[in-house]
Amino acid sequence: MFGIMSVALAETGAESYIFGLDPQLLVGAGITMIAMFCMFLLLSYLLFNPARNMLQKRQDGIKEQMETAAKEKSDAIQFKKEYDEKLKNVDREAEEILTETRKKALKKESDIIGEAKEEAARVIERANKEAELEKNKVRDEVKQEMITVATAMAGKFIASSLDESKQSQLIADTLEEMGDKTWLS
Repeated sequence: MFGIMSVALAETGAESYIFGLDPQLLVGAGITMIAMFCMFLLLSYLLFNPARNMLQKRQDGIKEQMETAAKEKSDAIQFKKEYDEKLKNVDREAEEILTETRKKALKKESDIIGEAKEEAARVIERANKEAELEKNKVRDEVKQEMITVATAMAGKFIASSLDESKQSQLIADTLEEMGDKTWLS
């Protein structure tokens, strides 16, 4: 039965085979194949599956890192755009702040100048009033001095020529003639 499958050598005439498929060889080959299949399953379970799992985890980790990197890149681009926009607005905001500060400084300057002018006007007014009071005081003193001198002169003049009743009458008449206008000017 196995003779058909065998290759015969025709040279010697004896039945010798190069490759003989006898039952023992087939059983041995089957057992070897079963053993190799069992070994493959065992190694697959012990080595290949953990290696596949490790590679899958690594692939998932790399994929996650790439997604994270892409998200961070898009966030960075967005932040850069916002930063550039803010940089553009910084000059405008700085100019607005400087303009506002200048306006406040000018207003403060005009307020200070106005207050100084008001204070100068008050000082001048006070000085004018004091000068007027001093002028009136000097006038009063001059009038008092004139009255004193006139009285002394009139007294000497009248003493030599008039009696006391005429002298009193003369002083009263003189005072009436001079009146309030003379005293005020």
